[in-house]
Amino acid sequence: MRHLSRGRKLNRSSSHRIALARSQATALFRHGRIKTTLTKAKNLQPFVERLITTARGGDLHARRLVARDVHDKEVLRTLMDEIAPRYAERNGGYTRIYRLTNRRGDDVQEALIELVNDQ
Repeated sequence: MRHLSRGRKLNRSSSHRIALARSQATALFRHGRIKTTLTKAKNLQPFVERLITTARGGDLHARRLVARDVHDKEVLRTLMDEIAPRYAERNGGYTRIYRLTNRRGDDVQEALIELVNDQ
């Protein structure tokens, strides 16, 4: 039984998985959308959604909690000042995953993960 065993291992050590999630989240906040494999996108989605939910708090404690994972100060400022307030009235569902074609070299399915534009 796999109780309390969430997430995917992605054939990496735990520290490498954490570093991958942090770097992909930073890239997603910087560019608004990134192209990656479907498995990595599915693994990234709950990580990013938790960061945005925490950032919606807007206070110093929320900033420090998010800063543990987003190490780029400019991206952190963008997340706290622009991205999180945009989703103030939204209860989750901040990202969307689009499936793309398979990659030519190794035939793995690619995906586009993007921040949802809330008008």
